[in-house]
Amino acid sequence: MDSGFAPRGAPRNDESEDDAKRRTFIMSYITGVGLTPFGKIDGSTTLSLMRDAAEQALADAELTRSDIDGLLCGYSTTMPHIMLATVFAEHFGIRPAYCHAVQVGGATGMAMAMLAHQLVESGAAKNILVVGGENRLSGQSRDASVQALAQVGHPVYEVPLGPTIPAYYGLVASRYMHQHGVSEEDLAAFAVLMRAHAALHPGAQFHEPISIAEVMASKPIATPLKLLDCCPVSDGGAALIVSREPTTTHRIKVRGCGQAHTHQHVTAMPADGPSGAEQSIARAKAASGVALGDIRYAAVYDSFTITLLMLLEDLGLAPRGEAAARARDGYFSRDGAMPLNTHGGLLSYGHCGVGGAMAHLVETHLQMTGRADDRQVRDASLALLHGDGGVLSSHVSMFLERVR
Repeated sequence: MDSGFAPRGAPRNDESEDDAKRRTFIMSYITGVGLTPFGKIDGSTTLSLMRDAAEQALADAELTRSDIDGLLCGYSTTMPHIMLATVFAEHFGIRPAYCHAVQVGGATGMAMAMLAHQLVESGAAKNILVVGGENRLSGQSRDASVQALAQVGHPVYEVPLGPTIPAYYGLVASRYMHQHGVSEEDLAAFAVLMRAHAALHPGAQFHEPISIAEVMASKPIATPLKLLDCCPVSDGGAALIVSREPTTTHRIKVRGCGQAHTHQHVTAMPADGPSGAEQSIARAKAASGVALGDIRYAAVYDSFTITLLMLLEDLGLAPRGEAAARARDGYFSRDGAMPLNTHGGLLSYGHCGVGGAMAHLVETHLQMTGRADDRQVRDASLALLHGDGGVLSSHVSMFLERVR
């Protein structure tokens, strides 16, 4: 039976072979990025934080509002509007031809970037603004935040028992540590590394150095996770623009992407077979033709230390059980073999929801364009980014390449 779809590179019914070739080679570029400081930003709102980041991204791409014909907007727990994307479009003064909101938990930022890439490639839009932001620290009580985030759990089998997001990840951590011989000190190594990286970024929520001993001594949150194993709650916003053509001298191309969604609830997490991260990276590699040995920089979701450790191993950036040893040996440091989250990640730059993970992409763009100031690494010509939503539920992997 004819599906109605032509293979990539093959002419469609209404186009010539030359048109098909041009369509095949349409690419997308990250042309501009914007990022606010993270922390407590008094007087901020979801809209003001998204606006500030979006204005930076526009300026960075050397575009104006009238150039934006697509908008993708992340969700906000402090402004849970059913039409947040069009609310922001009106607020920001744009009238896009394509516009909608996306919500895939912590993977939302990367999912929006991937969708923008595909929309540009399809011809649906030329310049797509991708934006997320939230005043989660100053605009929401602690209890409200805990309650909102806990809803990722099953409404019958999990939520009534009172677990929090750290509790879900504490369960995952206990199992992983038992299976792979990982210790609490191993987890702490990543908190120390992210804090060291954040010390060099003026916009980070935390700058004070910490030690493994201090992580171990910090307040227990959900065994085996302690306070410094967990990302903070932050106000902040981030934005990027995905375009069909470069708009400045910076040429950062989206090389390829992949997703995987293995479960929603931790009680339904597959016990066997490849993880979601393993599936998404395999699909991204197939779409891009990139091998892990080619990667020069990594940006990986780090809501908890256990999240980062597991994802690094699932993505193939460290053998099973050896990610922490690599962290202690400097492998993931700014001047190491695989620089990682050089802005400090969610653990120390901060986490404001959708914008938190998008900060990873902003930092990657700055590194790839040589604009990371004192944080600049030797070579960020080819980068791997990965986002995680829910309790290791939804995964998006992406490769970015600097081209001449």
